Amino acid sequence: MDRIVTRWLNLSPWMALSALAFIVLPGISGCAARFDGLSASGSGAEMVTESDEPDARKRARIRLELAVGYFENGQTAIALDELKQSIAADSGYAEAYSLRGLIYMRLNDWRLSEESFRRALAINPRDSNFMHNLGWLLCQQARYTQAEQLFSQALSNPQYGERAKTWRALGLCQVRAGQLAEGEQSLFKSYEFDAGNPITSYNLAVLLFQRGDFVRAQFYARRLNNSELANAESLWLGVRVERKLQNRDAMMQLGAQLAKRFPKSNEAEAYQRGAFDD
Repeated sequence: MDRIVTRWLNLSPWMALSALAFIVLPGISGCAARFDGLSASGSGAEMVTESDEPDARKRARIRLELAVGYFENGQTAIALDELKQSIAADSGYAEAYSLRGLIYMRLNDWRLSEESFRRALAINPRDSNFMHNLGWLLCQQARYTQAEQLFSQALSNPQYGERAKTWRALGLCQVRAGQLAEGEQSLFKSYEFDAGNPITSYNLAVLLFQRGDFVRAQFYARRLNNSELANAESLWLGVRVERKLQNRDAMMQLGAQLAKRFPKSNEAEAYQRGAFDD
């Protein structure tokens, strides 16, 4: 079952946080600051602009922007230091606690990560980004029921803009929990919102392949392998799909790509040995 969840770009699925594959970073806007944690659009109120932002929140936001940059570059210690200053400037800044949760999740400190996400949600209980990130943390700890509840709650918000990411995270968690049919449907939902995501395409192809739906598996595998995002795992999957469909020419073409582009990979070695796991 663990093979279903891809190691994309040579990362374990549960280490994919370093590639920001499943988390949602704080949304920061200098032109329309969400200083109360709520969007002004559609509320009937006058649009919130930068001049409305209190000085404390502005200082906190600037520090958070710096922390996000350091976090994306893998400089977690510096990012945490910036967050301390952000929270010191404004202790009610939910986005700062959320990013702190992401950093501690990267550091595998589950307790401090969960504490930070729950603090963010206590400040703004309606923020779907916070729900998503806490859900992903709980999923990594095999707390699948709680994770699914948070993902579903995040998706129930019609204004939530990261639906593809949350459907994908939900699907992978359901697969991890052994709920293959439910996971497949969630991944299809994610694909509807973001057909170009390699993690979604790969895992759909694997699920379909494993239950013998080789024609549909071929569709997702081919689309991925025809893009610049193909890797050793996706090419190897493509080889096995085409073999099941008795498309020898396509199989040989994919095998040649695999051997040429990823000659030292486990998948290339398996291809050379003919280890197709039939």
